[in-house]
Amino acid sequence: MINHQNPPIERLIVFGRYPVPGRTKTRLIPALGPAGAADLQRRLTEKIVATAEAFALRRGVNVEVCFEGGSEQKMWRWLGPVSLSRQVPGDLGTRIYAAFLAAFQRGCRRAVLIGTDIPELRADHLRQAFDALGENDLVIGPSRDGGYWLIGLNRPVRLFHGIKWGTRAVLGQTLALANGQGLRVKELDYLTDIDTEKELREWLPDWTEKRPYVSVIIPALNEALNIEKIINSFFYIWSMQCIGD
Repeated sequence: MINHQNPPIERLIVFGRYPVPGRTKTRLIPALGPAGAADLQRRLTEKIVATAEAFALRRGVNVEVCFEGGSEQKMWRWLGPVSLSRQVPGDLGTRIYAAFLAAFQRGCRRAVLIGTDIPELRADHLRQAFDALGENDLVIGPSRDGGYWLIGLNRPVRLFHGIKWGTRAVLGQTLALANGQGLRVKELDYLTDIDTEKELREWLPDWTEKRPYVSVIIPALNEALNIEKIINSFFYIWSMQCIGD
């Protein structure tokens, strides 16, 4: 959990969602199916969170997963004991601004926000972002689709309203707002968000195959204390089988 008594100066916010089939990576459903698209979201998120946590151990930053969908209990069962916050209602800009504002209100001085669909992301990208905020007001990681995969600030700034989200205009509009406010800006390397089948086949060709899914039904009555242990045992056996393969 977040320590509000002695908050870290730097915070890394991972912006994502609980992988519910049919509600996640919807543009990839025609290629992967609802379950496959949700599974892709799950795998990408786990990769990003692992990279973020490994970086945090070396840097001493706080990692926060700001999520939508699911519940805190489901997120903890999925990702382990990570710090969580829920995204506020509204468009993407409203949700991003609220996440930054909450971080700064808790005493943070440098905050970096990333998405969960960037397979090229490395710890060095995160280091560059936080280092850049020592001399700049804004750091941004442009994506090849006209948006951005990372944005970092050292104070609350209104850069997220009036943006045409989901279009190729996002990066240009954001930089125009930053320039209009006289912000010092540092741009990082261009990376790719995985949002379309073309991007998936180009950057993650091994992940394009539809995978088999099996539903397991466990009849139970008044077994709330034991059912989680059974499910965890099943996943452990399944993971060991995957390692063996």
